[in-house]
Amino acid sequence: MGLFDKLFGEFVDVIEWTDDSSNTMVYRFERYGNEIKYGAKLTVRETQVAVFVNEGEVADVLSPGIYELETKNLPILTTLQHWDHGFNSPFKAEVYFCNTKRFVDLKWGTKNPLMLRDSEFGAVRLRAFGTYAVRIDDALKFIREIVGTDGQFTIEEISDQLRNLITSRFATVIASADIPVLDMAANYDQLGDFLTDRIAPEFEEYGLELTRMLVENISLPPVVEQALDKRTSMGVVGNLDKYLKYQTGAAMEAAASNPGGGAADGIGLGVGFAMANKLAKESDSGQAAASTPPPLPHLMQYHVALDGEANGPFSLNEVRARILNGEVNTDTLVWANGMAEWKPAGEVATLSDQFKPDLPPPLPSS
Repeated sequence: MGLFDKLFGEFVDVIEWTDDSSNTMVYRFERYGNEIKYGAKLTVRETQVAVFVNEGEVADVLSPGIYELETKNLPILTTLQHWDHGFNSPFKAEVYFCNTKRFVDLKWGTKNPLMLRDSEFGAVRLRAFGTYAVRIDDALKFIREIVGTDGQFTIEEISDQLRNLITSRFATVIASADIPVLDMAANYDQLGDFLTDRIAPEFEEYGLELTRMLVENISLPPVVEQALDKRTSMGVVGNLDKYLKYQTGAAMEAAASNPGGGAADGIGLGVGFAMANKLAKESDSGQAAASTPPPLPHLMQYHVALDGEANGPFSLNEVRARILNGEVNTDTLVWANGMAEWKPAGEVATLSDQFKPDLPPPLPSS
């Protein structure tokens, strides 16, 4: 083997990357100080994109396939490199392999509760968390904006930034969605799709695609959840009177099944107190209804029979006006709430005094 063959053998002539990790996004092919041989084979596998950089400038972005590194396959490289040796010289270049598969099950969540205004509960505090998935969409932009010259870039190096980006936009997106808190749990899928559409443009600035965002849980503070549970319990109980009767009947049945037990006596005593209390309340309400005074006269409404038809209701002042203009006389039938039947207006106490003629006072004695 000649000296030229020995030196030429030091050059890299096979360029490829097989990833045995699950978190590497970008890998720079290591030349170990050697130059890449002109005509070297470059293999780009599925789920990979190769960015070929020559002397600090991007020569080409290569999709999956097998390439022979020469000027006819790298036309851009021709304008960047002066080939003074019949296009057979090795060249110093770098190859960045970008992993375009989806990186899934990435976590996001709110560090602190978010203050939101809800249409039903007013101001509320929410916590939310879930997962999301991303992939490299624009390899060149991703290298320029995020990776730089990092030889091995992993998802962990950018996941914190992406998580902060999601949580910072979450409150704004939720507020603009105007979804009531109680309806969010029933719309996690729709909410996840809505968030994906609204936040995806932020990821595109990094050369990434937000392929999926899932909302796994949205929760209220524990105190609010307890109050909500109580409210739900009241809704389940429904009619409190029927519930009390049911509980009373169940207690009596339990007491009857154990007539000799002390517990039965206690249950019976409790039922007795409950029933007595209920009857006392009903009695008080009945007495209160019976002792309710009739409405004030000026608030009463009268129906008046005019030309064989019932007219009204009219207030007392309106009936008085009709008496003055002669439309209503003592024989005109009237009826008001509380009267058993229609009566002549002259026999109704609140109206009869309207038919008495106004008599002048007696003349003073001479």
